[in-house]
Amino acid sequence: MPNPTLQISPASRRAGLIISGLVSLFLLVDAAMKVVKAAPVIETMAQLGYPESTIVGIGIALLASTILYLIPRTAPLGAILLTGYLGGAVATHVRVSAPAFNFAFAISFGILAWLGLWLRNVRLRQILPIA
Repeated sequence: MPNPTLQISPASRRAGLIISGLVSLFLLVDAAMKVVKAAPVIETMAQLGYPESTIVGIGIALLASTILYLIPRTAPLGAILLTGYLGGAVATHVRVSAPAFNFAFAISFGILAWLGLWLRNVRLRQILPIA
């Protein structure tokens, strides 16, 4: 049963905003580099087996998901979409036998995205009462 009296401390909310902000900043830069088709992105995507024609679409999907994550009302949907995006990154890196750091990085960002949301969102805490 949800706890209607559950409150989030200012410190927890601030920590959640900082974590979410840092994750979002990284993902927004990544999305922008894909949308503008920066040379390093084209090279990396080719090494991962993605044709150049897919880069902008992937960047737009990441951009839209991150924007949804940044809007408090749609943040849970954004977190779900980012989890799917990052899961695809993990699958891609596993498929090409990339070093463990590459997919551990994507997993870490997924965990941080959810942690930031959990720290700042009372409704998510009601659904997932971890602490």
